[in-house]
Amino acid sequence: GSTPDDLDLKRFEAEYVPSATSPEAYREDGRSTMDKLRALRLATPDGSPTNGAVLLYGLDPRQSFPGAYVQFLRIEGTALTDPVRSHKEIWGPLRDQVRQVEELIRLNVNTSATIGSTRVEQTDYPIAALEQLVRNALIHRNYEATSTPVKVYWFDDRVEIHNPGGLFGTVTPETIWQNVTDYRNPSIAEAMKILGLVDRFGFGMVKANSSLAENGNPPLEFDFQPNFVLFTVRAAQ
Repeated sequence: GSTPDDLDLKRFEAEYVPSATSPEAYREDGRSTMDKLRALRLATPDGSPTNGAVLLYGLDPRQSFPGAYVQFLRIEGTALTDPVRSHKEIWGPLRDQVRQVEELIRLNVNTSATIGSTRVEQTDYPIAALEQLVRNALIHRNYEATSTPVKVYWFDDRVEIHNPGGLFGTVTPETIWQNVTDYRNPSIAEAMKILGLVDRFGFGMVKANSSLAENGNPPLEFDFQPNFVLFTVRAAQ
């Protein structure tokens, strides 16, 4: 039921169109905004915004998708019943959600230094791994059949990332580590790549595990269920 009036069309023109077209085509493009939305597969032939368009450039995506947000909890302790130090709900267009969650990641990561012949610094979590897992959750989650948000629960000894929706298509608990890729939300995956938030498809989990190993963290833990995926990152010792 969304219409173009529900989209931030100025932001679409300023941010997405230049990223999705060559500089030459962008300079010479005299099409209307609606024609550009159709050409970039963000609107149907009759001009209705696609689900991807609403999630990427909707003025309020939660009007259409109540679960389209991230719940961030910083917990004092190791159990969900322990006191909550901070709580934040992050909503809005997906790129804004990515930016705000990654700001919180940087604020909560701790860095320790060992002084010897040279100063060696180590974080309790590699930022690159947590960023990959959050982006993966926002790209691959189920938006339509649930009002549950992506959950990032930060305990004293671990970070849990809860992703609504099970593994999709050809991705299984075995193939997810073999760069096998399938998309529940292909338009969102394409847009994230266009906007520079994904380098290469299919390498997110591999990159996350590699970053954990380089930082001295235990391997990524996972729980694949029909209706959700849970990734657990343990702190470096």
